[in-house]
Amino acid sequence: MKVLLSSLFLMISITLFAQQGVIKGKLTDAKTLEPMPFANVYLIDTEYGTTTNIDGEFIIANIKPGVYSISFSFVGYETQVLDEQIVSPSRPLNFDIKMEPQTDQLSEVNIEVSEVVTEKQQPISIRSISAAEILRNPGGNRDISKVLQSLPGVASTVSFRNDIIIRGGSPGENRFYLDGIEVPNINHFATQGSSGGPVGMINVNFISNVDFFASAFPVNRNNALSGVLEFTQKEGNDERLITSFTLGSSDIGLTMDGPVGEKGNFIFSARRSYLQFLFQALQLPFLPTYNDFQYKYTHRINDRNKLTFIGLGAIDDFELNQSVNDGVTDETQLTLNNYILGYLPVNTQWNYTQGVRWQHFGEKGIHNVVLSRSHLNNKAFKYQDNIEVPENLLLDYQSGEIENKFRYEYTTDWKDFSVELGANAELAEYNNSTVNTISVNNQPVLINYNSELDVWKGGLFGSIQRKFFKDRFSVLAGLRTDFNDFNEDMGNPLNQLSPRLTMSYYLNEKWILNGNVAKYYQLPAYTILGYRGSNGDLLNESSQYIGVSHFVSGLEYRWNKFLKSTLEGFYKTYENYPVSVNTGISLANYGGDFGVLGNEAISSIGVGRSYGMEFLVQQRAKKGWYGILAYTFVRSEFETNGEYIPSSWDSRHLLNATAGKSFKNNLEIGLKFRYSGGVPYTPYDVASSSLIQVWDVTQTPIFDNSRLNAERTSAIHGMDLRIDKKWYFKKAMLNLYLDVQNVYAFQLEQAPYLIVQRDQEGQPIVNPDDPTRYLMQEIPNSSGTVLPSIGCMFEF
Repeated sequence: MKVLLSSLFLMISITLFAQQGVIKGKLTDAKTLEPMPFANVYLIDTEYGTTTNIDGEFIIANIKPGVYSISFSFVGYETQVLDEQIVSPSRPLNFDIKMEPQTDQLSEVNIEVSEVVTEKQQPISIRSISAAEILRNPGGNRDISKVLQSLPGVASTVSFRNDIIIRGGSPGENRFYLDGIEVPNINHFATQGSSGGPVGMINVNFISNVDFFASAFPVNRNNALSGVLEFTQKEGNDERLITSFTLGSSDIGLTMDGPVGEKGNFIFSARRSYLQFLFQALQLPFLPTYNDFQYKYTHRINDRNKLTFIGLGAIDDFELNQSVNDGVTDETQLTLNNYILGYLPVNTQWNYTQGVRWQHFGEKGIHNVVLSRSHLNNKAFKYQDNIEVPENLLLDYQSGEIENKFRYEYTTDWKDFSVELGANAELAEYNNSTVNTISVNNQPVLINYNSELDVWKGGLFGSIQRKFFKDRFSVLAGLRTDFNDFNEDMGNPLNQLSPRLTMSYYLNEKWILNGNVAKYYQLPAYTILGYRGSNGDLLNESSQYIGVSHFVSGLEYRWNKFLKSTLEGFYKTYENYPVSVNTGISLANYGGDFGVLGNEAISSIGVGRSYGMEFLVQQRAKKGWYGILAYTFVRSEFETNGEYIPSSWDSRHLLNATAGKSFKNNLEIGLKFRYSGGVPYTPYDVASSSLIQVWDVTQTPIFDNSRLNAERTSAIHGMDLRIDKKWYFKKAMLNLYLDVQNVYAFQLEQAPYLIVQRDQEGQPIVNPDDPTRYLMQEIPNSSGTVLPSIGCMFEF
């Protein structure tokens, strides 16, 4: 660390004076692509501003580094506001703004849109997050998934994972898009058949803006039940090569971006973790290692044609620390270490997504063509007592998922209507080789099968939008259908008709009333579709699309350009949810964990519901102050044996409050308080777990499903702190930060561990009164430590 810091300060010492930032770009008519001369561009609440020249171009120089909101306006066009853009001397900001004409004049109302307007925004259940908000979020540690957990309607799991739980739905009900190209998962060590993981894959240095939809999904986004996340990535600098070096508490990374010829630019990053060394030093029983890469290349063929190539990938390894007990004398710690070593598998996983998007701005509309390929490879094995001999094999799992996707979209105006039409086609390839011994009804059962499956999928969609009463009332109606060749029912497009209707009414310049009703469908996970019996037959051939109906209404009040409040109520009903044949339990009650979800026989008979309300007050950065207060009440329940049971995502009360201040000396301090109600869990079945024939194959206790989610953890709360200090130099920037999670060391009491007692040699102790059972013991399970993280980023 000393060598690193010395090198950094030596590099910046060659800079002689601070330099100001630059914002430049071009404004064009979104319909005709004609330049817009004499349009107004200014930084809100500052003296910085200008007008575009005859070619629609503008430049604002000598801007003091910091965070600004930028307004673009022209008579007869909707004003666009880009919130909280980061101005730095090391990186000029360059915007390509396409202005949307107003159908009628309503000068009091400004619609906020994202950086490049090519799609219609929904008026309800959408939150936009800028790069500045991600970077400064206390406790977020530059991880986008953790930042999202501060928004209303979003809960997190008790464990240290990035599962995004939206309005009581499971993490597997969300979909992610990078520049309009779908990415199956955005986290390392992903749970196959779901989503989430402990560490985010996306490099925040790439991100310009994130749009988060909790409902009212765009009609061109499919296979989502609870959330859609749209990541808009930056383009590379078109003037010179820029390099960013990042050192954090868990990884080291390098980002480079710059021009490629006269018409292209790129941005590329690679990261490598060193968590395995930290975990080994802390004597933890597992050693994770992750690597990732990300790139974007943009090529502007001409003013009407643009190509965007993106890529995201990761290599993750999870090993056991067999020497974890060296020097440990505490009996409880030894017991816990042996328990964790006893059930955790060794895991290797890699994945990637690569895609290309062609945008053609025609005279009558915008054409989008998207091609992409994603590949997940997942391997895991486990031996009893970690002795790798054939007779001790408990798990040998190898699986792969490949998705090849095509999507076409056409957006145009017809009279007073905005119209979008499109189609998508996909080929999914799934393979699985599984040898696994499990316990069913207290008897060991060997699962041994190989599976290969190809699924063709298709979709059709369209929407139409119109504004009335001088743009005060907006109606957006959409319809899509999805189908595939897995079975006859899912191959019928009429069975998956997905209508949606969104309305918005501006009561006046302050108050906005919104509403949405829709139905969405999601294909079950490939782990479900491809599951086979020992004779090779598909056991889930009757699977159905999971369906959910959304009913949402909301009220928004805009205090001023920087402050707004929203109140939304929601009600969701589920149908055809997968239910385990072995346990009779909906997969929605399985919770989030590592490994594989859905690798079993299911029946598509489950029903469920979630409902609640959200309240938000959001203060964008103004005079250095910013903050967000979000409260959510949510109930999430799924039916089991004719009775609605709280799901694993039934947190009930969620509260997040974040506030911060930027000072004139480029020092920034932020605090975040978070509270979540206790989450349900199922107690263990001590009698079944103690059976030798059960424990030897599971290495973990068995749940008492007769008391499904009958207990709850205590409420969860904590406070996070972040301090950033920046130094700006000529074409360079240095950022040092301290990020502390759980400042006051809150301890969460969870369900106690139930484990086998062992002798001094580490061997399980047989119950002297019943030789068919082991002796069991409970160990308290509490977690919560102060987690400081120190890091730096140097950009030049």
